[in-house]
Amino acid sequence: MIENVQTNKMSLKEEIDLKQLPVHIAVIMDGNGRWAQKNGMERFMGHKEGVVSVRKIVEAAGSLGIKYLTVYTFSTENWNRPQEEVDALMALMVTAVRRETKDLMANNVRLRTIGDVDRLPPLTRKELDACIEETKNNTGLNLILALSYSSRWELTEAVKKIAGEIKDGTLSLAQIDEQIVSNHLITKDIPDPDLLIRTGGEFRISNYLLWQLAYAELYFTDTYWPDFREENLYAAIVDYQKRERRFGKTGEQIQFNK
Repeated sequence: MIENVQTNKMSLKEEIDLKQLPVHIAVIMDGNGRWAQKNGMERFMGHKEGVVSVRKIVEAAGSLGIKYLTVYTFSTENWNRPQEEVDALMALMVTAVRRETKDLMANNVRLRTIGDVDRLPPLTRKELDACIEETKNNTGLNLILALSYSSRWELTEAVKKIAGEIKDGTLSLAQIDEQIVSNHLITKDIPDPDLLIRTGGEFRISNYLLWQLAYAELYFTDTYWPDFREENLYAAIVDYQKRERRFGKTGEQIQFNK
C-alpha cells in the first residue's frame, strides 16, 4: 500500500483506534543516501538526518502504546559498502547511542539488538552494550536494532543449532515443527511483526525478518527515511487498521469470531 499522508491541520493521530494497534512494527529505513543526493549533500548526511527520524518515530510509537519497534539499521550486506561509508555509519552509531540513551530512559524505552553483533567494531559494541544494560528494566516500547542482520544468516544459524541438538540427542527429527524453528531464531522472545513499513519507494523485503513477516501487513511509501516523521507513521497505522487480517481464513470466519 502506498502512503497517502493527510495534509490538513488535523493530525492523523486522531484517526487511530488505540484498541487496535499493531503490537510490533518493523521498519526498513530506506532512502538516506538518495535523500542526501537530492539535497546536494554527502550520503553520510542522509544517515545523520535519518537518526532524527528514528528519534521522532520512537517517541511517536511509544506515546501511542506500541510495544515493539524493530528498525533495519545495518544489514549483513551493508558490510559490502565502501569502507569509508561503513566506518562513518559505525561512528554515527556510537554518537547516536551516547546521545539518545538519556531520552530512551526518559521515555521508558528498552533498547535491544538482533543480528551478528560480534562483527561490530569494539567501540560500537561497547556503547550498545552500555545502553542495553542501562535501559534493560524499562517497561515501555522495545526498540530493537537489527544490526549486521540478515534473515538468511538468522535462518542458517537456526538450522545449525537444530542440527547440533539432533546430533547430540536432545532433539529428534520428529519434534521439528514451526514452533521449534521459531524457538531457534534470534527473535524467539519477540512477537512477529504485525506491520512492515518500507520507505524510499522500493518494493522489496530485502532479506529482512523473512520468517517473522509471513503474515505481516506490508506498507510502502515513496517518502525517504529522513523525511519520514510522526504523521507518516500515523498514516501507516491508519491504513493498517483499515485492513482485514484473515491469516488464511475467510472474511466470514473473521467476522463470525469477532
